[in-house]
Amino acid sequence: MPSNGRRPPRVPGSALADTLLERLTGTYAAAADPVRAEAMTAYMKDVAPFLGIPTPLRRDLSKAVLRDTPEPSEADCAALALRCWRLPEREYHYFAVDYLRRHVSRCSSGLLPVVRHLIVTVPWWDTVDLLAAHAVGPLVAADPELAPVMDEWIEDEDLWLARAALLHQLRYRAATDSGRLFAHCRRRAGDPDFFLRKAIGWSLREYAKTDPDAVRAFVASESGSLSPLSVREALKNL
Repeated sequence: MPSNGRRPPRVPGSALADTLLERLTGTYAAAADPVRAEAMTAYMKDVAPFLGIPTPLRRDLSKAVLRDTPEPSEADCAALALRCWRLPEREYHYFAVDYLRRHVSRCSSGLLPVVRHLIVTVPWWDTVDLLAAHAVGPLVAADPELAPVMDEWIEDEDLWLARAALLHQLRYRAATDSGRLFAHCRRRAGDPDFFLRKAIGWSLREYAKTDPDAVRAFVASESGSLSPLSVREALKNL
């Protein structure tokens, strides 16, 4: 059950997910390194256990798992992601995130509840940030009716949903809804949480590459509410 108590989304039936999971678990398990796994788990603050597969090797193994498999449907993407998230080791979560990044353009707004579940379940920056920028962001961009959902997330008590709302426009550049971005930053400006303060600064820093004057003006207008960390991050390249 996710940390916020919501019932997990239903896992669709998917022959493709069946095939991928069988390949994935066999391939990853054979490459497990218990000594490396201990160090990786500690580095990620014991959020989840690891198999101990270094990133370059994991990516090569993932390519082998995916070789000669068809393009997925939205149901395939949802099934694969949700089933990977049921596995304890973090490398399986990374595989799911990479799969969604690759195929999110094939999915509709109906995938957002699945991504929401991934964000709030076994949450940490290593998965949340990628899901925000590469799954939530494209889904919202493709369906503007999802934008108000981000206004709900920024108000949520779950800090990872709020962080995802702050970061979902990271790759939008000139398409950024600056009014929404600034409103979201303003809404959580006084939050003491490090991850939210960092996300505010990061989102502003990225938008500053497109409109530096707007970011300078926003930071100046909110100087009394933004944390020093958020300000420092926002103005780092200005």
